[in-house]
Amino acid sequence: INDVQQQQQQQQPNRQKILLCPAHTYMAMATTTANNKLPPSSSSPCYLLIMLWTTTSMMMIMMSNKHYCGAFLGSGSTTTITKTTSHFANMNTRSSNPSTLLVAPLSAKKTAKRGGGGGGGFGGGGSTSTNKKNKKKGRLISTLNDENKPKKKSNAQTYVKSEQDALLQSLATQSATNPIGRAVSSSPYYNTPDMDPFWELMPSLISSKFPQVSDDQLTRVAGFVRHTLNPGLPLEDEIINNPWRPHDEIHAYMPGLGPTQPFLDPSSLDLCQQLSTNYDTIQSEYKALLDDMSSKQKDRFQSVTSMNYDSGWKTLVLFYNGHRIPNFPYHLCPVTTKIMESVPLAGRIAGFNRQMPQSGIPLHSDGNNMWLTCQMGITIPSKDKAWIRVGEETKHWKEGECLLYDTTYEHETFNGSEEGEERVVLHVDFFNTLKMTEVEIEIMRYIYHLREEFMKAEGVAKVGAQIL
Repeated sequence: INDVQQQQQQQQPNRQKILLCPAHTYMAMATTTANNKLPPSSSSPCYLLIMLWTTTSMMMIMMSNKHYCGAFLGSGSTTTITKTTSHFANMNTRSSNPSTLLVAPLSAKKTAKRGGGGGGGFGGGGSTSTNKKNKKKGRLISTLNDENKPKKKSNAQTYVKSEQDALLQSLATQSATNPIGRAVSSSPYYNTPDMDPFWELMPSLISSKFPQVSDDQLTRVAGFVRHTLNPGLPLEDEIINNPWRPHDEIHAYMPGLGPTQPFLDPSSLDLCQQLSTNYDTIQSEYKALLDDMSSKQKDRFQSVTSMNYDSGWKTLVLFYNGHRIPNFPYHLCPVTTKIMESVPLAGRIAGFNRQMPQSGIPLHSDGNNMWLTCQMGITIPSKDKAWIRVGEETKHWKEGECLLYDTTYEHETFNGSEEGEERVVLHVDFFNTLKMTEVEIEIMRYIYHLREEFMKAEGVAKVGAQIL
C-alpha cells in the first residue's frame, strides 16, 4: 500500500482520492501488488475499476460455469477447489492526503467440490469494528504525529456504481472491435453460460494495458486466442504435413510464425553465446548450489511430472512459470540468474537438469509453438554416451556448448553411460524471440500472468499443470 501511495504522489500529486465500494478483489490485489508495485498502466482509475469488476463479476459467473478452467492451453483435472475471497473495506476518508487509497483487507475461506457452487463465498467478510485497545493505540500514534491540528476538508469523490458501469461498458464496446475482441466473439461459446469468463475480459484488459498497440500488432495474438477458444480450428499445413510434429498434441498455437526445424543454429541467439562464454562460471555456480544443499541437508532437485521421476530426470529449479523461487539462494548463482533473466522465460521450469545413467526421457512432444528450448552441457558423460533426438535428428551434448531446439517436434533423451556418470544440462524454456515481436511476447506474458493469478484466485490445485 505504501508503494501505491508513493507512486500516486509522485505521478499525480493533485489527484483526488478514489473511494471503492466493498468488493471481493483477490484478483486485483494479486495482480496489482505483484513484486510490491503496480503494473505500468494500473495507476489509472480505468484499470483499477476493470480489475475490481474482474473479480466481482468473473468469479460469481465461474461458480456456476462448468468449463471455467478447461479452455486455456490444455486442461488438467482437479477434485477440490478452495475459494479465497477478500475485499476493500473501511475506506478512511479522513486522510489529508488526497492521493491516498486506504485499504483494509479481510479474508474468508470456503471449500467446495469441483463444479462450482459451495455456498458462494462473496458475502460479508466479517466485522470491521476496532477494540478499545486499538483505539487507544491509534490516539497515541495521532499524538506523536501531531494530528491534533484542524483537519482539512476531504476532496474525496464518492463511488458511483452507474459511472463505473458506464466506464466499463465504454471500454468493452471499444475493445470488442479490435482483433482480440473479434477473436473472443468467434468462440462457439460466446454469450453462453459455458463461455470462459477469463477470455471475455481479455479484450478490455489488453486494451487498457496496451493502449498504444495497433491492430496489426495484435493479429497473431488474436490468432492464438482464436485457436485457444476453438481447438478444432485447422492448423497450418507446415505442421499438419510434418510427420515429426504431432499436431494433435498442439494446445497453445500462434499462427503465422513461419517454418521451423528440429534444431536451430545456437549462434543465432545471444542467449546461447552468453551461456557458452560464461560456462566456467556457470559450472562453478552449479557446484556452489550443490555444496549449499549438502551443508543445509536440503535437496532442491524436483520435477513437475511423474514421467521425469520415472525417467531418472530431476531439476534444480531456478525459475517456475517464469518466476523466481522464494528463498532460493540466488546469491550463489548471480551470473547464471542474470543470463537466464535476459530472455523472456516461459514454461514450467528452468534450471539444471540431471539425468541419471542408463535412463532417458521417453518419446513425447510439447504442444506450444511459441516456445524454444536451449540446453547447455554442464557435466556430460564421456564417449558421447548422452544424446537427444528431436524429430529425425540426433545430437550429443558437449560441455559448454548449447543445443537449441523446437519441442513441438517429438523428442527423447538417453544417458547411456556405463560408468555411473550423470548428465547435467542448464535448461531454459523461453518465448521464441527469433519469430515473435517484443509486443507479442509482452502481451503473451501478460496473458499468462493474469491466467495464473486468475486460477490462484479460484484456488485451483497445481496451477502450473493447468495453464501450461
